[in-house]
Amino acid sequence: MNYATIKKFDIADGLGVRVSIFVSGCTHRCKGCFNEIAWPFDYGEKYTEQVEEEILEACGKDYIEGLTLLGGEPFELINQEGLISLLRKFKAMYPQKNIWAYSGYTLDKDILPKEGKVHGKVTEEMLSYIDVLVDGKFIEELKDISLRFRGSSNQRLIDLKKTIKEQKIILLDM
Repeated sequence: MNYATIKKFDIADGLGVRVSIFVSGCTHRCKGCFNEIAWPFDYGEKYTEQVEEEILEACGKDYIEGLTLLGGEPFELINQEGLISLLRKFKAMYPQKNIWAYSGYTLDKDILPKEGKVHGKVTEEMLSYIDVLVDGKFIEELKDISLRFRGSSNQRLIDLKKTIKEQKIILLDM
């Protein structure tokens, strides 16, 4: 897996101050994407254990509320495989902190069902660590700059813990 960038002081991609990793590789190719430079899977730098340790160390600061996964596309199968170790370690080290993830895939069609486009061998484990999932492709015609933490009105802010527990989509109460 490659990554495009790591932000150690991000306030735009989830509640509070966060550490965000923008993975490389996305097959959606959304018109008007804010990060199309990260579409190629070979863009950016190789994700290594050293990079993972750097992210985890940055997450340890008291003012960091959590970790955010963006892209590119974190739920592309190769990226799930690359991120699972980070998520395991993050939750073990910082159980009080939260994880947000952004995906152009939809939870109920593409990610969660076993026959979904990006349901792989670590998908369910990955979802078990994520607190908030922002799902749905960016649609330029539905762009709305007044929305918090998303770019177009079709995208959903999903409370993933409640959604999995209740087995129905529960939107984040904001």
